[in-house]
Amino acid sequence: MTTKTMTTRSALIKAFAALALAALCALPAAAQAQARKDSVVLGMVLEPPGLDPTTAPAAAIGEIVHYNILEGLTKINMNGSVTPLLAESWSIDPDGKSYTFKLRKGVKYTDGEAFDASDVKFSFERAKAPGSTNKAKKAVFDNISRIDTPDPHTVIVVLNHPDGNFLFRMGENTAVILDPKSAATTATHPVGTGPYVLENWARGSSVTLVKNPVFRDAAAVKMKKVTFRFINDPAAQVAALLAGDIDGMPRFGSIQSLKQFEADPRFTVTPGGTEGKTIVAINNKRKPFDDVRVRRALAAAIDRKAVIDGSQEGHGAPIGSHMVPSDAGYIDLTGVNPYNPDKARALLKEAGVALPLNVTLTLPPPEYARKGGEIVAAELAKVGVIAKIENVEWAQWLSGAFKGNFDLTLISHVEPLDFAIYAQPGYYFGYDSKTYDALLDKYNSATDAKTRLKLLGDIQRQLATDSVNVFMYQLPQFAVGKKQLKGMWSSSPIFANDLAALSWQ
Repeated sequence: MTTKTMTTRSALIKAFAALALAALCALPAAAQAQARKDSVVLGMVLEPPGLDPTTAPAAAIGEIVHYNILEGLTKINMNGSVTPLLAESWSIDPDGKSYTFKLRKGVKYTDGEAFDASDVKFSFERAKAPGSTNKAKKAVFDNISRIDTPDPHTVIVVLNHPDGNFLFRMGENTAVILDPKSAATTATHPVGTGPYVLENWARGSSVTLVKNPVFRDAAAVKMKKVTFRFINDPAAQVAALLAGDIDGMPRFGSIQSLKQFEADPRFTVTPGGTEGKTIVAINNKRKPFDDVRVRRALAAAIDRKAVIDGSQEGHGAPIGSHMVPSDAGYIDLTGVNPYNPDKARALLKEAGVALPLNVTLTLPPPEYARKGGEIVAAELAKVGVIAKIENVEWAQWLSGAFKGNFDLTLISHVEPLDFAIYAQPGYYFGYDSKTYDALLDKYNSATDAKTRLKLLGDIQRQLATDSVNVFMYQLPQFAVGKKQLKGMWSSSPIFANDLAALSWQ
């Protein structure tokens, strides 16, 4: 072998070695880049007890399966609007009792079974059946008189009484459509028509979903794998984001850490809202709260901004009735009962209330209630209402305040469009108004969109005028994630995560 040949071979070996080293060094970055294109890890606060939202009420179930594995006739979007999903269109009879849904064709479950009208009939009759533990049974499914399926792609749902929110209810996770052959095992092995399938559930740690290859619009789904990690401690949520253990958290729990992430160029903080109507609930049946002047005095005594600043780090939109800004038809009524301590004192005097007025303020465990309650008590004291704080656990709140045994309590009502509770005199704050009941009946019977919006405004105004409760603010939500991650829900009209909307940019 000549010296020239050896030199050439040596040069080639060195060149190949350099290329191999470069390739080896590039592998982690390439792998990471590839992973970022088609997979994501999200943080969740709570682990669900199961994965069937039709038999258990935990919101954490919907956060994983709703719109991802299981779908319903309609879809509730992040802005609260309702659009078609498994139903591609619908019509409503003039009496507001009959809904005709035209179903999508060619839809299949992940086990290969075809979706059709018989599945809708089965799912709704299952939810309505005696012994059903569906959360919406009483309010939604017991109101269904009958379900007709004239052909495989048409479903006619006939109600006993008009329900102005029926299309919205069809988009909640309680109304997802199941296949009769797999319904019984949904809690552990959900089979649906959505863009994802369950790959693994590591109990106590995580749930992993993978892309459904037979999904009708699979090309539009960017993420091939999504993992939910359960992290209930706010400090641990912060640590997981900073360490890169999770890519994002749609419902981030550490409000005190938001400024840290807002200042970090690696992250995006997107503020939004929930359906949480945070109120100081008033026992309308107890004296002196049965006098509207006293209830208005309480509203005038409490500075919403002080409560928002002190308990929510300044986040949270003020509200003046039992709807939130992200609800369709919301109107701003914060000016009906504005903060005015002088007016509060005058109203109490006009109502003949002897001061100081001693009351009990019952506070459940959430931080918004405990921190907010301290501020509310301080505000009330300024007008002569001395609120003794009573901190209770959830079980005590449910067996006490929620049964009507309270004066005042601070609570956030998180159910969407739940203003119908004000037509239930037996509900815990004891409001009873024939005027309000008539407005709700008109709303439920109306099918014209403009009429419904007007009546929604009237409903909100009536509650504000009657000052049923002290309406304070919309419970905020914060989505925190890597700057390149797009599509996380930053508001929650319902508790869901639309994974098909996620992408890396």
